[in-house]
Amino acid sequence: MESSGVAFGTSGARGLANKMTDKICYAYTSGFLQHLKTKVEFAPYTQVGIAGDLRPSTPRIMRACARAIIDSGYIPVNCGYIPTPALAYWGISKNIPTVMVTGSHIPDDRNGIKFYTPCGEILKDDEVGIRKQQVNIPTDILDAEDNLIVVGIGSSLPIAISDAYNHYCQRYTNFFPHDALSGLNIAIYQHSSVASAVLHKVLSTLGATVELFAHSEQFIPVDTEALRPEDQKLAIDKAASGNYNCIVSTDGDGDRPLIFDEQGQWLRGDTLGILTAHYLQAKTVVTPVNSNTALELSGWFYPIKRTQIGSPYVIADMLKAKNSGYDLVVGYEANGGFLLGSKLTNHNSSMEPLITRDAVLVILSTLLLSRQLNLALSQLPTILPKRFTYSDSLKLEARTIADALISKYLKPEAMQSGALAKAIEPDFGPIISFNTVDGVRMLLKSGDILHLRPSNNSPEFRVYTETNSLDGAKNMSNKALQLITNWSETLK
Repeated sequence: MESSGVAFGTSGARGLANKMTDKICYAYTSGFLQHLKTKVEFAPYTQVGIAGDLRPSTPRIMRACARAIIDSGYIPVNCGYIPTPALAYWGISKNIPTVMVTGSHIPDDRNGIKFYTPCGEILKDDEVGIRKQQVNIPTDILDAEDNLIVVGIGSSLPIAISDAYNHYCQRYTNFFPHDALSGLNIAIYQHSSVASAVLHKVLSTLGATVELFAHSEQFIPVDTEALRPEDQKLAIDKAASGNYNCIVSTDGDGDRPLIFDEQGQWLRGDTLGILTAHYLQAKTVVTPVNSNTALELSGWFYPIKRTQIGSPYVIADMLKAKNSGYDLVVGYEANGGFLLGSKLTNHNSSMEPLITRDAVLVILSTLLLSRQLNLALSQLPTILPKRFTYSDSLKLEARTIADALISKYLKPEAMQSGALAKAIEPDFGPIISFNTVDGVRMLLKSGDILHLRPSNNSPEFRVYTETNSLDGAKNMSNKALQLITNWSETLK
């Protein structure tokens, strides 16, 4: 599996769509089910849910996964094209595993597969277990290009059912009052998000006036952590064209929220995470090391746990917190994806935990907090300490250059010898401390934060910055990207 170039990243297995042949997708799905059998007993013909996003390679990959499910002795249930958390939530409620075909926010020449046990998202230990599996693939089901021979049993997807979609919508419409959003005028930026129908259903059922706009038949890689300039401009133009309280959307598979205020300005995901946790009156918060430190400075939460970047790490520490008896445990990532670790209750109903990234709860909580405080969405960030984050990335020519940069500047020896400080301090000032939980996160004497993180599976560097102004965070990011570019030039 690994030799194909398709590998586990921060969330699920991903790769170029043309490298994700039917054989590779069959192998990953079979490996997942074989691994799961070593942990949980499943009766023959147990159902396995399957769904996907709207990128062009998804239906083919879903067929390959479904065939692997059949050949493993189980029954694939096609839940259609729905958000990842909708599929996961349905699987947890049915106590069955699920498989989501999605590349999330990455371009449409790539795709991926996310795996869920009956308890929720797989963890890093599960990824190791899946990779260890020896998978036997029948030779008569594939052609010379490793694609399924489309004939006979298992050659097509079962007819899609709407159970998972309905179950997910009801999670919110049954918990919040039906007039919770009455009087609000909300625009939904559709692009190619698989969550548009869910958002329309939930927001309108809760009383909002909802307008859909900018649907795209071509897949658009909307990244809620590093927003494209064209998405920001689209939101500003839309806000100016009407009287909207906000504009909302998600990434491609609907597990990361995208929220613009009434002026069309983007609210960053790690800000939304803090506001959502505050609205839900959370006590214990788990988030990766790259999220905004306004979390700690707010004084609203205790304890707070920082992890490596990636939902499996957040989930692992959320489970530890729950098992240790901590109250109202939540987690979030800098991309805005929010994980609910504890049961919510109000006087009429309850909401069960969903320990995988979710977007809908963030959108609803942000809107309801603004109502509770009688503030416009543009004013909500003012209740937080003034810390601003920014993120960007630099694609390098080859993985070998990335590896050489890591060796020269980001290894422990480079910090101990002063080599990293010597390279950083002329442009950014003295470094007070290093955090190596994930990449190298540097606290500067100015109080600013510079975080350099190489990708684990591609020739790319991520840069995260934090300071007391948005322009300052952007300028720091640009300087850091230029510095990495200069470093890479010396290694060619």
